[in-house]
Amino acid sequence: QVQLVESGGGLVQAGASLRLSCAASGGTFSSYAMGWFRQAPGKEREFVAIISRGGALTNYADAVKGRFTISRDNEQNTVYLQMNSLKPEDTAVYYCTADKAFRSFGPDYWGQGTQVTVSS
Repeated sequence: QVQLVESGGGLVQAGASLRLSCAASGGTFSSYAMGWFRQAPGKEREFVAIISRGGALTNYADAVKGRFTISRDNEQNTVYLQMNSLKPEDTAVYYCTADKAFRSFGPDYWGQGTQVTVSS
């Protein structure tokens, strides 16, 4: 069983940056593709980004391409999401995920989420 704990969320103004972190435990971190999803108020949860086990491959939702960067540190069992040029529409609860497969849906494990609020 993998446990995921997110941190780094907060309230920022449009155009600012935030870096989310997710610490993993309870499994072999390097055996999982790690990702981020988000859920805005009144909307369904959606894919944001994913990074492969070794970090060589990444994939992003169109809405965040060029602004967000996912990375991982397999020594520290941590995955990051660097978010730049934030927009009010990025406001959501952001969830860290772990998945045996490199895919943008149906991850095996979820964190509890961290709130990101972007004011205009």
